[in-house]
Amino acid sequence: MEPSTYSIRKSFLLPLGLVVLLSFILLISAIFLQLPLAKILILAAFLLPVCIIFAESSLRKVYVTDDAVKINKLFRSKRLNYAEVTAIDIIQVRKRAFVSLNSENDFMILSNSYNHFGILLQQLVDKVPTGVVSDETRQLAKTPPKKCSDVFSAWLAVAVLTLIIYVQLRGVF
Repeated sequence: MEPSTYSIRKSFLLPLGLVVLLSFILLISAIFLQLPLAKILILAAFLLPVCIIFAESSLRKVYVTDDAVKINKLFRSKRLNYAEVTAIDIIQVRKRAFVSLNSENDFMILSNSYNHFGILLQQLVDKVPTGVVSDETRQLAKTPPKKCSDVFSAWLAVAVLTLIIYVQLRGVF
C-alpha cells in the first residue's frame, strides 16, 4: 500500500513564506537606505529564526505506512514501528493539540498543524496495538480541533511588515 503523506498546512506556509520575503525586502531596504547598523542587525537577527521556522515547516512530512510512522524534518528523520508503540497520548491546550507516540526507546510528537490532522490521527489509532491508545486520544481522533490562530498570526505579521516597508520607503519613491 502507498504510504499516506501529511505536511504542514499550506494555509500557514503561505503567509509564513511572505513573512520571510517581506523580511528580506525590509533588510535590503534598510541596507540601501543606510539605516543605523543596530537596526540592520536587529532585522537580521529576526530574519534568521523566521527562515529556520519556514524551512523546518515546509520540509516537515509524516508518512503513515502499513508497519510504521515516519517523520522527516530538516536534516533528520525518525521512524517508529507500530509494534514498538507503548502509548499514544494527547495534550490539548485550547485549539492546539499534541499527539505523543511513545516506545521504550523513542518517542514522536505530532501537532495539529498538519493538513488533515484528524485523518492522520485516526490512521495512527487504527494501526497501533489496541491497548496503547488513551480514551482521550480516541475521542480527539473523532473530533479533532481546528487551529487557525497560527495562520491569523502569520497574516498579521505580513500586514505589519508591509506597513513597515511602506512607511520606510514612502519618502524614497
